[in-house]
Amino acid sequence: MKQLYIIRHAKSSWKNLSLDDFDRGLNKRGALNAPFMGLKLKEAGVLPDIIISSPALRAKITAKVIAKKTKYKKDIIFDKNIYESTVNNLHKIVTSIDDKNNIAFLFGHNPTLNMLVEDYIDFYDNIPTCGIVKIEFNCNSWKEINGSNASFISFDCPKRYKE
Repeated sequence: MKQLYIIRHAKSSWKNLSLDDFDRGLNKRGALNAPFMGLKLKEAGVLPDIIISSPALRAKITAKVIAKKTKYKKDIIFDKNIYESTVNNLHKIVTSIDDKNNIAFLFGHNPTLNMLVEDYIDFYDNIPTCGIVKIEFNCNSWKEINGSNASFISFDCPKRYKE
């Protein structure tokens, strides 16, 4: 059994319009939501075996904050192929994960994350910033994952906790 947590970066800042898209950090809401969702994962007892993230600043910060909250002790893999990726490239990244890892976090961007989720399962909601979709694959190797062995497990996002 393989578990994939597809996590969209937290809300980014548009304050400095002269910044390149790649270099945008988090805004106030994003800076609050990332640790909040990390704590939700920790409370659920989730500890990833591997974290792979886009190196874009907003994704990088989100991945680091959630890694810290979940007590992840290994290095985060920052893969430039996630930024402005295609679904095919994201699938290749996931299927290349070493099989010693059973629980993987993938941090990235929409619309490609949504499209990847839709490739695996019937999920047509928008993944909002800091949203997390958990998918389980009934197989022993990441190379074998696909829509026929995928099951939707959960969807969570900060908006669910706001009054």
